[in-house]
Amino acid sequence: MLRDPTFPALLPTVPAAPFEGGLPAVALVLGGTRAGKSRFAESLVERQAPGLYLATAESRDEEMAARIARHRSRRGERWTTLEEPLDLVGALRAHANPARPVLVDCLTLWLSNLMHDGRDIAAETSRLADALPVSGPVVFVSNEVGLGIVPEGALARDFRDHAGRLHQAVAERAGLVVFMAAGLPLVLKREAACG
Repeated sequence: MLRDPTFPALLPTVPAAPFEGGLPAVALVLGGTRAGKSRFAESLVERQAPGLYLATAESRDEEMAARIARHRSRRGERWTTLEEPLDLVGALRAHANPARPVLVDCLTLWLSNLMHDGRDIAAETSRLADALPVSGPVVFVSNEVGLGIVPEGALARDFRDHAGRLHQAVAERAGLVVFMAAGLPLVLKREAACG
């Protein structure tokens, strides 16, 4: 990977094969819209074994239905897909398996579903954090929504704040945290056991 020689100490280098070896029990892949989060997370899982794709999206309109169809088409038949918009912890407990990594895509859609359903977000965040790690590797994908301007509406500000707290709770338990920008991974956290 090329680096700007004027900033060698500031930017962590990403080796050509930075994620060799096994997955940690918990990994988190964050980034903005169209940053390459899902594809990168899929590549992490596919290096280990055929994965379980735990989808949190709900097809509430034609645009979302088209997004879901594109994701399914890209993954192909090598993945098993389970849709669970609300009970993420129950699904992880029921389906986590050391022989089959789970990819959760995505935490921010799960959060949106919880808010839409009137759930206690702090309690659901704690419930997820307390359940980690589960019995097999889990890779979470989530949108980093807190890097832009402060939203004008209270609901949007609440969502941004809840997402930030959720990300911190999962990142604390994660052995690998990667931030995606322009399709490039920036490793924020990697414990020694991650390869």
